[in-house]
Amino acid sequence: MRDDYLKNALKVITDPNILVNVVSRRVKQLRRGNRPLVESLEHLSAEDTALREVAEGKITYELAPVEEPSRSNPIQVRNVARAPAVQAA
Repeated sequence: MRDDYLKNALKVITDPNILVNVVSRRVKQLRRGNRPLVESLEHLSAEDTALREVAEGKITYELAPVEEPSRSNPIQVRNVARAPAVQAA
């Protein structure tokens, strides 16, 4: 994974945890055969391609809304972090 691609992607998605989730989901898509959204003259790994897509604004994400527990339910419900949805722009 190239450090310059990582630094550029962190400028777009500043939270490293969200960036890891977005990139890993996109890498899975690329490895399954989805076409890259960026062109490159050099052969890039799936990770570098995903980082470039984030850095160039080709990939967006949306956080799932946090659901409030119902007051009628006596069972304690914890908020569970959800993975962000990855969408091609």
